[in-house]
Amino acid sequence: MVSKKNIKAGRIKYLILTTFFILVAKNLVAEDLQKSEKIVELSILDKVSSKNTNVIIKIGEEYPFQNLNIKVLKCYNSKFDDDPEVTAFLQVTDKTIINKNKVFIFNDWTFASSPSIRPFDHPVYDVWLKKCYS
Repeated sequence: MVSKKNIKAGRIKYLILTTFFILVAKNLVAEDLQKSEKIVELSILDKVSSKNTNVIIKIGEEYPFQNLNIKVLKCYNSKFDDDPEVTAFLQVTDKTIINKNKVFIFNDWTFASSPSIRPFDHPVYDVWLKKCYS
């Protein structure tokens, strides 16, 4: 009879330890995932008037700027201290374009350190990512 009680106690200890290790592993994996910031700072240059405007946009909200609608879906800061990288996913539409087949004039990731990797091509405006923060 004593051995059956030890088997039940062993199973309970095994289940408790397994649950503990699963929770610890889940917590470690969750810390490694990048978390999107909540606020983005962009710099917009009007090429015609040569005016530079800094705007602050919340993630997920659409920001109207003259003939553009700018929406930032995600923004990340890298964890590296020596040369931090800021990346954001932008969707930009032009209100003056009537062609419904072309939804976005820009729909891609952009990088603060090198905006020429994925350039924002528009005849009137330039948009640059400056920083992200919470």
